[in-house]
Amino acid sequence: MFSRHSNLIMIFVNLQSSFCKYPLPADPDLPLPPRIFQNLPKGDPEECIVRVYVIRAYDLQPCDPNGLADPYLEIELGKQLLSTKDDYIPNTLHPTFGSLFELKALLPIYKDLIIRVKDYDLLTLDDTVGETTIDLENRYLTRFRATCGLPKTYCVSGVNTWRDSQKPTDILIEYCKTNRHQPPVFVSKTEVTIGNKYYKLSDFESNVPESKLWGQENERLALHILNLTPFVKEHVESRALFNALQPGLEQGRVQMWVDIFPKSLGPPGPPFDITAREPVKFVLSCVIWNTYDVILDDVSFTGQKMSDIYVQGWMEGIDDKLKTDVHYRSLNGEGNFNWRFVYPFDYLMAEQKMVVKKKEHLWSLDKTEFKKPPKLILQIWDNDKFFSDDFLGQLELDLNSMPLPVKRSRSCNLNMLPEVGHHVKLSSLFEMKHAKGFWPCHNDSSGVPKLTGKLEMELQLMPAVDFDKRPSGVGRDEPNVAPKLDAPKRPDTSFLWFMSPWKSLKFVIWLNYKAVIIRGLFFILLVLLILIFVYSFPGNFSFWLMNRL
Repeated sequence: MFSRHSNLIMIFVNLQSSFCKYPLPADPDLPLPPRIFQNLPKGDPEECIVRVYVIRAYDLQPCDPNGLADPYLEIELGKQLLSTKDDYIPNTLHPTFGSLFELKALLPIYKDLIIRVKDYDLLTLDDTVGETTIDLENRYLTRFRATCGLPKTYCVSGVNTWRDSQKPTDILIEYCKTNRHQPPVFVSKTEVTIGNKYYKLSDFESNVPESKLWGQENERLALHILNLTPFVKEHVESRALFNALQPGLEQGRVQMWVDIFPKSLGPPGPPFDITAREPVKFVLSCVIWNTYDVILDDVSFTGQKMSDIYVQGWMEGIDDKLKTDVHYRSLNGEGNFNWRFVYPFDYLMAEQKMVVKKKEHLWSLDKTEFKKPPKLILQIWDNDKFFSDDFLGQLELDLNSMPLPVKRSRSCNLNMLPEVGHHVKLSSLFEMKHAKGFWPCHNDSSGVPKLTGKLEMELQLMPAVDFDKRPSGVGRDEPNVAPKLDAPKRPDTSFLWFMSPWKSLKFVIWLNYKAVIIRGLFFILLVLLILIFVYSFPGNFSFWLMNRL
């Protein structure tokens, strides 16, 4: 590297070397000691294929006013520059990239690999969050063979297919030659001797079930022996990111690894697929059949305790809340609904998380991705027409670990819930697919959980592709299938009083004040008879008296 300043020319040289001091014998006629440096790599430039696997970054420094960033990757090697700018990840400090970059390098001419994380900006220049530099020449020349990490198993198919240019037996022969060991001698496919050491395949795979993905036995044995050497094993690096504007301050970390394949050793194997997992679309169907033993929160003008019950439900993190219709004037805490809730959602099976994408603000350009537990929240409310509705109770069900329902209402209590009971058996709806029965609802407003109602419902979970083949409507809308929901048979006392004045007279006033009304009518009739008698008696008496005279 040359630097010109005024008339002074400075030359910088990057020298990578090793030195060894040999003890010479006292007698010059004696032979010299054996050379330490043997089998050195060629000094000519080596053309290589470089594969850069970037899994994710985390704890990035925020670059946007909202305290987040829109990160993407930029890979630089010599004159090559690759970028994922078109696929930037919005509004996150912990992006999952799952990106593979394949480049060509001429070592040691182009040896510095730069992995850079940048922040996407719509109107201004993109900011650099941080970067890290890897010296590919060091990895290529090291005696620990850092070009491609050694896996634990030799597979010829599947996700862990052997990807190195050399097979394990070739690497073992090269290792023995470089380290001045006797070459390996395979007695059979499962036995090998190296000098005075004897290795047997069964010693390494005695308690491991055999897989159809495994390769030849001699290659597997060679790989097991190589894993005993100081060679670099297969691993994921966690590298710190730094920015020249804030030297010495870590700007986050990136998880990645690099494979180097010299072309002189032959073509490499297939690359790993580290594409970020895509969530699977599921649909949860929740049928609310009935409620029982709901607390009576209102008092009618006749003095009766009652509740106008309805059920509201949603998936945590999703703003779409669904409600049943209202069961008016429940006098015993029972509500009849026959109402279906349908919740589509995206789910990551490996992480057991639900993926929610939504805009945080009206002015946001991109949706922010959140990962939430797949939790169904159901609430029982008391409907009020002229005031705010009253909250009665709530039930939260984590679909990964939910309490099993009971078959009878009288067996339903708070001890079914893990936050109240002990040794509660939990099950996953993703495994059961279907559950039906009774669950308790509770209210913690007083600081102590209190049973405020019981829900009889049916849960059914299925992939979206199966739901699309036989869809079901929300509520009792068409298509009304799986199961078909009929209108509930509610008692005659269930009505909204000012919408049904005749029913109000019949079921509220007459039912509660029948005796008073009858007595009142009898009293009024008696008073009328007395008034008529008093009014007509003088005239009739005078007429009768005149007739007698």
